[in-house]
Amino acid sequence: MSELTDMYAQIRVCPKCDLSQSRTNAVPGEGPENAEIMFIGEGPGFHEDRQGRPFVGPAGQYLDELLGLIGMDRQKVYITNVVKCRPPQNRDPLPYEMDACRPYLDRQIELIKPKVIITISRYAMGRWFPDKKISEIHGKPKRFGDLVVIPMYHPAAALHQSSLKATLEADFKRVPQILKDISAIQPAKAEEQKPPTEQLSLF
Repeated sequence: MSELTDMYAQIRVCPKCDLSQSRTNAVPGEGPENAEIMFIGEGPGFHEDRQGRPFVGPAGQYLDELLGLIGMDRQKVYITNVVKCRPPQNRDPLPYEMDACRPYLDRQIELIKPKVIITISRYAMGRWFPDKKISEIHGKPKRFGDLVVIPMYHPAAALHQSSLKATLEADFKRVPQILKDISAIQPAKAEEQKPPTEQLSLF
């Protein structure tokens, strides 16, 4: 058993927040332990809660299509979420729920060591790009230490708003070139790398 699969067992019985009371199954994440690309969404939905797997509903099917556009499939990427249990009625995750799950996500990033993280939720995006709008920065990679982070629209958003499909597909098609030219990705500016509260404390 690897450290990652050991953590999956911990997540499946995790009692750290109230989401543990309403879940059918926790959804730790899945994919190869040496994946070059990690997708981070928001949280499990109805289908994910039933199956204990990430992105298996309509948005997951569209994600599979997007991966196919660049000659990949989900067996080659790692997929997880900011919170590992479904918020009731798919409401937004609460700050304390994200805080409870953060150590799990931090450890997943440390163990997998992806070359690229693609955020597909505003909560995942906010970790690296606080106070930014997805409409302004989608598809634009930035380097944060050893990580390159690319914010993208959530596949579900493109399903609900068909005008976003072309945008999301164009962003996806850039991923192979980003991987190829990864050493040339510019670091995020210092002010982009600190949450707003830390920025204020500097003055």
